[in-house]
Amino acid sequence: MQLPMPENSREYITRHLENVIAAERNFEDVLSRFSSEGEQEDVKRMFSQLSAKARTQHQRLEGRLRELGGAPSTLKSAVAHVLAATPLIAQAGQTPQEKNTQHLIITYAAAGAEMAMYEALAMVARTAGDFATEQLARQLQREEKEDHSIVWGMLGSSVSRSFEQATRQQ
Repeated sequence: MQLPMPENSREYITRHLENVIAAERNFEDVLSRFSSEGEQEDVKRMFSQLSAKARTQHQRLEGRLRELGGAPSTLKSAVAHVLAATPLIAQAGQTPQEKNTQHLIITYAAAGAEMAMYEALAMVARTAGDFATEQLARQLQREEKEDHSIVWGMLGSSVSRSFEQATRQQ
C-alpha cells in the first residue's frame, strides 16, 4: 500500500510531469513532421511509428498527472515547440536525400535525452515515495531505449543511401 505523498512532494512531481509531458508532446510533433520529409520510405514509416508511440507516452503521463490532481501546461508545451525548432534550422539547404539521415541523428540524440529525462523522473518519484510514477517512468525509459536502438540500426544504411543518391546526381 502506497502512503499519501506530502503536498510539496506532489507539487514537485506534478511540475516535473508537466515538463516531461511538454517534451514528449513536442517530440511526437517533430517525429510526425519527420515522417513526411525526405526520400527514404522505410525511415519515414519508422518516424510515423515512433510518433504514434510518443503520443501514447504523453497520454500515459497525462493520465498519471491527472491522478495526482494536475493538468498539462499549455505554456510549457508551447515553449518546448519553439525550442525544438532550433536544431532543424541547421538543415536549411540540405538535399532531400540528406534529410532522413539528419532526422535520424536528431532522433537518436533526442531518444538518449529522453532516457535521461525518464531517469530523472523515476528518481524524483522514488525519492518522494511515488512508486506509481516511478514505475511509469521506468516503463517509458525502456521504450525510449528501444527507440534509441531502432534509430541506431537504421542510421548506417540511411547514410549509405544518402551518399549514393547525392553522388549519382553530380
